[in-house]
Amino acid sequence: MTDLFAFKLLRPEEWTAWRESGVFTGSPVDVADGYIHLSAREQVRETAAKWFADADPAILVMVDLPTLGDTVKWEPSRGGALFPHVYGTISRDAVAGHSKLRLGPDGKHVFPAGFD
Repeated sequence: MTDLFAFKLLRPEEWTAWRESGVFTGSPVDVADGYIHLSAREQVRETAAKWFADADPAILVMVDLPTLGDTVKWEPSRGGALFPHVYGTISRDAVAGHSKLRLGPDGKHVFPAGFD
């Protein structure tokens, strides 16, 4: 895959821990699965709806994939689609940006303007 960026959704306390430590080692589900789950831009809304429907806010972290080198593997997951998985940690230096996502009146997360 040639995507330059992928996205990690987090709960606020996970984002705070990442910022404070400087390194993300994974959320509980990542640790259990043995890799850090990321989503491509076209996948992240579905990820938010499936795994973060109750999170208000959720934190959307934009990760610069080239800085992670060969720790990123694109592997089949939901519906056979290829998802970026990180076999290692993610340094704070790999964060290209982040946004706070709130739930809208329809119960879905509101993404930043121009995200699509």
